[in-house]
Amino acid sequence: MQLRLVLGDDRAVAVPATLSYSRDLPYAVTATFHTADGDIAWVFGRDLLCAGVETPSGDGDVAVWPSVVDGHEVICLSLSSPTGSALLEAEVAAVEEFLDLAYTAVPAGTEGEHLDLDAELAALLSDDPSPQP
Repeated sequence: MQLRLVLGDDRAVAVPATLSYSRDLPYAVTATFHTADGDIAWVFGRDLLCAGVETPSGDGDVAVWPSVVDGHEVICLSLSSPTGSALLEAEVAAVEEFLDLAYTAVPAGTEGEHLDLDAELAALLSDDPSPQP
């Protein structure tokens, strides 16, 4: 997927990116931005991305909202961290296609069926800091 990093009024540069979804993290999506300095991954709520297709959504580090740029429907994605912030644009059709696949893999309302809460709780209560399988 090609995103545009908005640099200012009428200035943007292309940023190759990958949106991914895993049943192991059923409530989240990962946006990985491929830069010359390496990959940068952001993990945020699948529902946040979905809601942002229709209406402004999100507070804090991640916000998503629909917009129109040069006559094209886009999704704006604002990312903020202590070290900086970025405003990106994605074609709405590409985001909707990704979300269709993610919701086909794990339908809304069934996310909890894909979590092993006992294993997660055991890992939290364990003295062993290594990740559990």
